[in-house]
Amino acid sequence: GVQDIKSESTQQLVERIGCTAYPSPQDVSHSADIIFITTSDTAIASVVGQIADKRAFRPGQIILHMSGAQSSQILDRAKEFGALVLSVHPLQAFASIDRAIEILPGSVFSIEGDEEAYALGGRIVEALEGEYFFIDRRAKPLYHAGACVVSNYLVTIIDFGIKLLEATGIPRNMAAKALLPLISGTVKNIENIGIPKALTGPIARGDLATVVDHLHCMEEMAPELMKLYSWLGFYTASIARGKGSIDEKSLEEFQKLFLRELARIESAS
Repeated sequence: GVQDIKSESTQQLVERIGCTAYPSPQDVSHSADIIFITTSDTAIASVVGQIADKRAFRPGQIILHMSGAQSSQILDRAKEFGALVLSVHPLQAFASIDRAIEILPGSVFSIEGDEEAYALGGRIVEALEGEYFFIDRRAKPLYHAGACVVSNYLVTIIDFGIKLLEATGIPRNMAAKALLPLISGTVKNIENIGIPKALTGPIARGDLATVVDHLHCMEEMAPELMKLYSWLGFYTASIARGKGSIDEKSLEEFQKLFLRELARIESAS
């Protein structure tokens, strides 16, 4: 069965999967052995509390949510009634329901919560044609931070690159179009050969002079972007060292360069 505060959403789901619509969360709980709470993160605790207040949980039930940020601890009121709790989160970005259905197979999920419910979590993921790993509930925020860096900050990095091209006079739409094949190629390299082998460019080659040229030109044409460039360069130098494409001396030279730029920017602000 299904329950949603939006009747239109409820009806769409009923029509899509042929289930029963219920008037309240506790009505769903009374009739289900496995309960998925798929609300926004901020509403999960409220829904659990509503069901618990009506004493609608029972021993043997498994209650799970699919939030990346919240651990299964947010479901602990259900445990007062003998239920097991679990979080099952897909490492995937869903722009729409139809797109989600299309890209979910092959996705990787995290599972955490009561170990007695792990087997069910694994079966759910396998039914969705995915893979999974288990994490400790205490590490859930750090896990989610990693997902945010890759998904959200990737957008930030691409916007940063577009702004650099814009500073040369290239229109934003053309800059974005021009960078897409480079982005796709880089992601494909990561998929095929992994990190750090997929790292290319002047830092990976130990080409300090080119990076200095970047900074000089940036100072003249896009000074507001130098700080982020320097932080990213500092981190990238360590990846290049891990790849083995630069030695310790080159690593130190790059790091000194970026730290010097960051200190200069900080003192000027």
